[in-house]
Amino acid sequence: MTAFADIDRNALPSEVRQRCEVWTRVMGYHRPVSQFNPGKRAEHQDRRHFEEALAMQVGQG
Repeated sequence: MTAFADIDRNALPSEVRQRCEVWTRVMGYHRPVSQFNPGKRAEHQDRRHFEEALAMQVGQG
């Protein structure tokens, strides 16, 4: 766990928070997810993300 796990996520007032822009690699180049069309956004949500710890467990068994 990280130190951030214990932080109250509602500690900052809304006016202090800022939006986090997520970028991903698509077709060989990087783009912000906010610029995706609705179909590409749905595809991005359905993706399976690599988890190193899980891969290590599978490789050992």
